[in-house]
Amino acid sequence: MSQAASSLSVSGKRTKVRWSISFLMWAAIAINYIDRSNLSAAAPVLSKQFHISPGMMGIVLSAFFWSYAFFQIPAGWFADKVGQRISLAFAVGWWSVMTAATVLARGVGSLIGIRLLLGIGEAGAYPSNAGVTAKWFPDKERARVSAIFDSGSKVGTAVAMPLIVWLLAQFGWQASFVLSGALGIIWVVIWWMYYRDPEKHKYVNAAELEYIRQGQAKKDGLDKEQPLKWYQLFRYRNIWAMSVGFFTLNYAIYFFITWFPDYLVNARGMKLMTMGFVAMIPPLAGLVGELVAGWFSDYLYIKGFSLTAARKINLVGGMLLATSIAFAGLVNSAAWSIVLLSVSYVGLEFAAAAIWSLPGDIAPKNMTSVVGGVQNFVSNIGGILGPIITGFIVATTHSFVPALIVSGAATLIGAATYLFGLGKIEPINPMKQNGTSQWPLKSAQ
Repeated sequence: MSQAASSLSVSGKRTKVRWSISFLMWAAIAINYIDRSNLSAAAPVLSKQFHISPGMMGIVLSAFFWSYAFFQIPAGWFADKVGQRISLAFAVGWWSVMTAATVLARGVGSLIGIRLLLGIGEAGAYPSNAGVTAKWFPDKERARVSAIFDSGSKVGTAVAMPLIVWLLAQFGWQASFVLSGALGIIWVVIWWMYYRDPEKHKYVNAAELEYIRQGQAKKDGLDKEQPLKWYQLFRYRNIWAMSVGFFTLNYAIYFFITWFPDYLVNARGMKLMTMGFVAMIPPLAGLVGELVAGWFSDYLYIKGFSLTAARKINLVGGMLLATSIAFAGLVNSAAWSIVLLSVSYVGLEFAAAAIWSLPGDIAPKNMTSVVGGVQNFVSNIGGILGPIITGFIVATTHSFVPALIVSGAATLIGAATYLFGLGKIEPINPMKQNGTSQWPLKSAQ
């Protein structure tokens, strides 16, 4: 315990350092999404400059996800082993350098190579944040803080579009990559100076520390004991359900991150500057939806709903709402298309608030980051497949309509997975056999 914590009475007024930590997590994700969205916003310009076909641009856009997905589990393992202070600083520093290095690209091959390196760094963001959340927040606040830090993805996406388009028009496409890379380096300096685990943080008093620890079913970070090897997690039903469900969400949501600008320009006939502002609408709607969803899930839990019910209402309801993406290409009006896509985004984010609570809810002790990595590894296979499939559907049919229908079908499968596949939401106990959260196999020991 820190000197500050030991010198104050537990009955004193609680400090609120944990919310400062949540802001830094939010900022990391916002920068993360600005950096990964740069290429999407610049894609129409780069396609002309480097003579890249729609099918090949789909491969370039998806290259980020190849390394991003593959390094999720190693990044989660690394975060749990060395601590999230080191892992998140390393991740943000790495991807910031790679973002700036995009200006060195000279064609398809170099773009793919730099995006692969970018994905390695960005893989550490969400697993590290999941581990920080498990250490710093009581269970009844977990959905709210998960919604807060994940909402950075919407702010990053929404801000990136008009800002990058403006920078592109004024200074060329290279400017946005350099500036967003520099922003990440500034964040690393602040994080390294400020962050410590709760027991070691000089600004945390005893009252806040007790509030955090007494409100947790499991207490991550107090020792290094891990009851399972990372690969043994795949014996558990809930690990598979949360991973497959998140796969379907990512398949749909990465349409917005990769192909949405192209859809607005080529399918809806918008000019570049108009596209930049219109592209903000679904992410901003999703931002509001996710913050409300995080509060709502925690509210249900505080009011006496089981943790399983509190999370599943968000997960299933949100994924059903997200199916509206399937109808966005069928309407003639561009305005109604944006409305339907915004409704879909709200549904996806309503589910996402609960999705990023699940690693802390379900992981064995001291394994929250690696469980977050497992979940994000499987989910980002959707990030790999989505842009490629969408690109080739558009190239083959010369229409976005079939691609949007496929995304809608994915969200429907996700709703069914969370409803029927996900069992009781509770920490995995390797000593417990035949529970609802694991397959009817032998003990995972």
